[in-house]
Amino acid sequence: MTVGFRARLLALLVVAGIGGAAPALAETVLHKGNGGEPQTLDPAHTSINVEEFILKDLFEGLTIYDAGGKIIPGAAESWTVSPDGTVYTFKIRAGAAWSNGDPVTADDFVYSFRRVEDPKEAAGYANILFPLKNAEAINGGKAPVDTLGAKAVDAKTLELTLERPTPYLSQLLAHQTALPVNKASIDKFKADFIKPGNMVSNGAYMLAENVANDHITMVKNPHHWDAANVKIDRIVSYPTEDQAATQRRFLASELDLAYNFQADQTAFLKEKLGDQVHITPATATYYYVFDGRKPPFDDVRVRQAFSMAIDRDFLADKIYAGAQLPTYSFVPDGIAGYTPAKLDFADMSQLDREDKAKALLKEAGYGEGGKPLKVEIRYNTNENHKKVATAVADMWKGLGADVTILNADVKTHYAYLQEGGSFDVARAGWVADYADPENFLTLAISSNKTFNYGHYSNPDYDALVAKSYLERDPAARMKILHDAEVMLLRDQSLTPMMNNADLWLVSSKVKGWQDNAANQHLTRFLSKE
Repeated sequence: MTVGFRARLLALLVVAGIGGAAPALAETVLHKGNGGEPQTLDPAHTSINVEEFILKDLFEGLTIYDAGGKIIPGAAESWTVSPDGTVYTFKIRAGAAWSNGDPVTADDFVYSFRRVEDPKEAAGYANILFPLKNAEAINGGKAPVDTLGAKAVDAKTLELTLERPTPYLSQLLAHQTALPVNKASIDKFKADFIKPGNMVSNGAYMLAENVANDHITMVKNPHHWDAANVKIDRIVSYPTEDQAATQRRFLASELDLAYNFQADQTAFLKEKLGDQVHITPATATYYYVFDGRKPPFDDVRVRQAFSMAIDRDFLADKIYAGAQLPTYSFVPDGIAGYTPAKLDFADMSQLDREDKAKALLKEAGYGEGGKPLKVEIRYNTNENHKKVATAVADMWKGLGADVTILNADVKTHYAYLQEGGSFDVARAGWVADYADPENFLTLAISSNKTFNYGHYSNPDYDALVAKSYLERDPAARMKILHDAEVMLLRDQSLTPMMNNADLWLVSSKVKGWQDNAANQHLTRFLSKE
């Protein structure tokens, strides 16, 4: 019997509750409402947080977030940085191992990072690793994959060479795209390496079961270097998009954790659940994006009119009950050294904005006596998003528009946008992968085929973002990025609406939970009474 087969058998026995050494009654099980169904469990193809929540329990990057949301060593026990900030040398933990018992090596990370940048893989989040030497050129098909700035000095020493100093590199390496994958597993199973029984992972947990649209089960990885301190034996994760049903399940103690609840139910939930209700400000933006490839939103006057007609205070105060804050900036507050730009109508009253919006539409030939305005708002299934879309539709009807709304589950919604599907207006949100304005502003560069949903294309904007990479003075770099945000907001390809908060229900039985703006809650740091 191979080590790999034993590991898989152990997982199946635990799931079946017939493990010989450990009685099922002694097992600690965490039932988690994940907020949605993941599109994939392949780190090279992930893009949304409902995938991240699962992937970071299964795989462990060089760095990770602790329970408080701070970067700490993960699969790497330490690292050093060259004086010019362009060479990082990581020491992989001696005890770091895959779920089949094989050691985690520097070559595993070299392989995984090359795979993400290989254009044949078409990884949507490849830009996360663009600070690595030649990464962008490789991803664009302009350099061989083996020229990537990632080298195994020996089995436990990894050297990363960067294009330029990147002070937030440790945050990038904690991103789910930078998680290592097992080459032998992929060679053997190809795309099916993500299936239970095939997946080999290096995180605190390993995949035991994946029933689409029902649940994903993960069991403790006995080979994880810190397995002795992992208190939860099994995680059962449910794709809880129906927030009303999620709340009922939590109130019935069927769930120990639940991501996202109906914000307008906050007062009721706090009365029922007290401090089990968690609302944490996040470095994140809730926004709508306009499809600028076709009428009417190929006209900036129309985009600005629709943006001005959105009453952000109403959305934040009435729909989110104060759990979100209105915003007129795309980059959220709270990033050190950066002052966000604002929409140029931020200081106008809502009544004045609506008058101006009607004038802009008339100038563009729409509205009363002009061309008809038929608009569809797309959003991912979520009661809060539905209420926002309904309210915005009413606001836009005041402009004379005929507005309909269309929802799809989170997996389908984002896949449609990322694959370039045509639309009028779509909801989107962005949570900072790392605390730098570049993380938000690169969403709108023309080369970002995955996340530039509205297909905004402005060479001047692209040039500003590119210029920021060459600037070594931190303050001057922030000024360039601010100028880019001014341009983005002027052109209105997207319209920011609110700064997000993360909404969680956390059972009092769950210990070790710490609210944090990074919204990082690895199960290995939790326990359950």
